[in-house]
Amino acid sequence: MASRETRERLAALLDPATTVLLTVECQQGVVGPDSALPELAGAARSSGVLGNIARLVAAAHESGVQVMHAIAESRPDGRGANRNARLFHAAARLPVQQHTGTTAVRVAPPIQVADEDLVVRRLHGLSPLAGTDVDALLRNLGCRTLVVTGVSANVAVPNAVFDAVNLGYTAVVPADAIAGVPAEYTPAMVRNTLALVATIAATDEILGCWKAPRRPGGGAMPA
Repeated sequence: MASRETRERLAALLDPATTVLLTVECQQGVVGPDSALPELAGAARSSGVLGNIARLVAAAHESGVQVMHAIAESRPDGRGANRNARLFHAAARLPVQQHTGTTAVRVAPPIQVADEDLVVRRLHGLSPLAGTDVDALLRNLGCRTLVVTGVSANVAVPNAVFDAVNLGYTAVVPADAIAGVPAEYTPAMVRNTLALVATIAATDEILGCWKAPRRPGGGAMPA
């Protein structure tokens, strides 16, 4: 169990007034039953990651934390999409395409999208932040801490964390709310890379911070 000092430090970081919860590529064509990437979708579901993301989103809605969903999509004609890496060529050959306006680019159940959520879509690149509206939106929201969840721990999630840190945000990663393939790669990525640049927490620790009564001026009351 984390020490009281650690819990208080995490609670201060996760002040709802200055925190945004980001879901990365939690869309039906990626983590849904008809995913273009069934191994990744299976890892996200069987591990409980998708359920944990849904719990975090629900708690964020209840506690006033802004939620943002980052969606990767493409035009049917492919205009504007990258072609400068093997990953993009492989994605273009998948049986399920993340085409704008299709079911594939809708946020996947059991994650619930509220009216106040922001949905940011990109047609290019590997990161939810680079070259998108996300940074400007975060600054306008007064964000200081970005909680990064979703897929994949191989590419998009570390990209999001690195870009957030480079832009001056404090990144928090719930280790049980991100997934990659193979399954054993995710804890290795967390331990050897993400832990060097982000605060690593568990979903339940974050939920505890958001559900705890707040001190005047911010921070959760000690348990």
